[in-house]
Amino acid sequence: MRCGMTLYIQNYEDWDRYEAMERGESVPPLEPQTDVRRFSQEIDMALKIEDQGFDSLWAVEHHISPYVLSTSPLQLLTFFAGATKRIDVGTMVVVVPWHEPLRVAEDITMLHNLLGPDRRAIIGFGRGAARREFRQFRLDMNESRDRMSEGVQIIRKALSEESFSFEGEHYKLDRVTMRPRPRDPQQLLSDMSYSWGSPTSAAVGARLGLQPLIIPQKGWDEYHSDLSEFAKARAEMGYGPVRPRIHMTAICAETEVEAEALARKHLREYTDSATRIYELHGSHFKAIKGYEHYAATASNVASRSAMVDTLSKTYIDNHVWGTPDQCIRKLQNIAKGFHPEEFMLAFRFGTMPNDVAQKSVDLFAREVLPAVHEIKTEEPITYDEVA
Repeated sequence: MRCGMTLYIQNYEDWDRYEAMERGESVPPLEPQTDVRRFSQEIDMALKIEDQGFDSLWAVEHHISPYVLSTSPLQLLTFFAGATKRIDVGTMVVVVPWHEPLRVAEDITMLHNLLGPDRRAIIGFGRGAARREFRQFRLDMNESRDRMSEGVQIIRKALSEESFSFEGEHYKLDRVTMRPRPRDPQQLLSDMSYSWGSPTSAAVGARLGLQPLIIPQKGWDEYHSDLSEFAKARAEMGYGPVRPRIHMTAICAETEVEAEALARKHLREYTDSATRIYELHGSHFKAIKGYEHYAATASNVASRSAMVDTLSKTYIDNHVWGTPDQCIRKLQNIAKGFHPEEFMLAFRFGTMPNDVAQKSVDLFAREVLPAVHEIKTEEPITYDEVA
């Protein structure tokens, strides 16, 4: 089983100041070195993972807030393409509605060619769910699903056809071409993945020929129905069964007591940060097309704190934390239940100090990663067998 690392690069400590600034309150300016320091520390940590035996490195896309300080995953991964020799790289995710699709295809091709013939660029796509980010780019969230669908179609055409045209609601292209051409377009197309937040969105990416990329926000049992719909939609378009890629947060410690203390503190901080960036407790989703699941979820909680309580319990119950043996068993059980292609693990989030995160990564690489590599990669679940 393959196993990679995901970089979050968060500045959680700045949320209170940042939200006060958003409200128009008088606040001290941000000390830029807090961002610079966190960014530098996590880049340094990621540069070690190739020698530690990890198989891949993954980057996230977010903008303007302290939530994630990685604004361009393709640019960040291009740096690692030159700084490493063996590992594959992946996006988790490129938020397609925020970009000109042809430019995304160009950046994918540049990264792909720079990696060389023995390494893969695994491109994950998504449509975004944070209204402050859409507002920053002067885009209407109501258009996100259609823009994502059209954008992915254009990207796939640009990678696979020397000259093509496209007629959509948001994009109209006439006999355009992209240079340079990708070295291996089939690898790029076959590895493309899609992450969804609401169950009804799963089929959107499946119909575009994408593979499932799970970023779990609910219990594991609930994902089988999503994956069943994903498989059904792929089959309707003539695509065969595929294995999902699964992302999780991970904490590895010498004792269960230490791991649990870290998980209860920092996973709550992470879910608080996610609740803030997406405003998961907000009523605004009711007025936005395609976000009905978010609206229904928000209607069931009374406050941000209540949403964080729910999410943090979900993360503690379902993500990977514990001693090396406990981490191994959890990953083995998830692999047994989902037959994944790969695990991608984020080791630092919230206010977790750099030395604590590095200790966790080192212990995981030394005592857990070899056992993960021994997990057999199973055939994809067909889901006609799942009740």
